[in-house]
Amino acid sequence: MWPVMEQKLARFRELEEQLSDPAVAGDHTRFSVAAKEHGALAKLVKPYIEYRQLEQSIADAESLLGGDPEMKALAEEELAQLWPKRDALHAKVEDSLLVDPAEDFSKLIVEIRAGTGGDEAALFAGDLYEMYSRYARTKGWTVEEIAYSPGEAGGFKEVTFGIEGDGVFQVLRYESGGHRVQRVPKTETQGRIHTSLATVAVLPEPDDVQVTINPGDIEWETMRAGGAGGQHVNKTESAVRIWYRKGTPDELEVKCQDERSQHKNRERAMRIIRTRIFEKQQQRLHQERADMRKNQIGSGDRNERIRTYNFPQNRVTDHRIELSVYKLDAIVGNGEVDELVGPLLAHAKKQKLAAVGSK
Repeated sequence: MWPVMEQKLARFRELEEQLSDPAVAGDHTRFSVAAKEHGALAKLVKPYIEYRQLEQSIADAESLLGGDPEMKALAEEELAQLWPKRDALHAKVEDSLLVDPAEDFSKLIVEIRAGTGGDEAALFAGDLYEMYSRYARTKGWTVEEIAYSPGEAGGFKEVTFGIEGDGVFQVLRYESGGHRVQRVPKTETQGRIHTSLATVAVLPEPDDVQVTINPGDIEWETMRAGGAGGQHVNKTESAVRIWYRKGTPDELEVKCQDERSQHKNRERAMRIIRTRIFEKQQQRLHQERADMRKNQIGSGDRNERIRTYNFPQNRVTDHRIELSVYKLDAIVGNGEVDELVGPLLAHAKKQKLAAVGSK
């Protein structure tokens, strides 16, 4: 069985006893803490309890297979219904082992930046943005543009956008890193293949409770927005630049100018600041977990090259799991990212289950 689930089940039952204890019920602080932990564990433990009950029902039915023909027929009919349910619950329990409740985010922010390669890198950053946007919409998730800096020949020097949906972080968390493209640029007259790079960062978006920012750590200024956008954008001070702990090693700077409203630009800039602060906090608090992920599937650092997109060969290669898929046109053009995400998640699941001692 799963030893870790047995431990969680034991803790769940211990908390149930505490919540029914009058001494705990009369102590608001103790009761609130216990109730919160009990609620978090319930999501993990209840499918496991149901799985154990199904296992027992299957064992009871199988014990009747050696009896008289009528009982055997009834047992076979019951088993035909129980086995698929057990398999589905087995997968559900295994999947739950992959999700740390502290990392179960339904909102995230994606930052894509053009790297080496000039205009071609910016164009590729634009391709990645379109790829992830299409993929998100096919999953039923919502996509929100937050900030962008267009490239001179198209695409983006940098683009930041939000994605919201059930389980979104668990699906996209391994997309962080360097994405390399190999193709013949439109401006190349001799047909030579150029190599360019864009980087992706997938950051879980916390709420105001998870990250509290001291107002004294924030400095901000307004300015006129540059670039396209018409007379209103260029004539009003709607753009906002925010610094967090300016002049310190923890300094962060964000500029947003894409909304006409100064208030909306400030709100978006604060969301980015909050997300980056949270990411730093998570790195400090979970360094051991980060080291484990690095050994298994990659660190998620921008500097780590995770994929190559080779257009002449219609190939995408994920270097972390040595996977090559010859469907680049569908992946980049249509957003069929499941071709890459699926094997990654399966690999991560295998590693995690081995670590927790699954059967």
